[in-house]
Amino acid sequence: MVFMTKQSILENLKQLRPVVRDRYRADIKGFFGSYARDEQETGSDIDMLVDFDAGADLFDFVGLSDFLEEMLSCSVDVVPIRSIREEIKAQILSEAIYI
Repeated sequence: MVFMTKQSILENLKQLRPVVRDRYRADIKGFFGSYARDEQETGSDIDMLVDFDAGADLFDFVGLSDFLEEMLSCSVDVVPIRSIREEIKAQILSEAIYI
């Protein structure tokens, strides 16, 4: 199985960022988890750090998730930064690969 590299994920996200801002009222900040640590396995998803605008709603969240999965051809977990539990936030933010 061929996995996306950190570099290919970053390049894709940079290209998708303007569309995401306009269509889903969100800003992709980066990704974390197994792909950021080069520990991905078959079935691993890409954990995306996202900052949603104040006016974003559930349709934006679900739409963004579906859009990213379609564009990246893999499973994606959209994680709003403000929803990360405080006890794990520092670890996640320190391991993240930022755009």
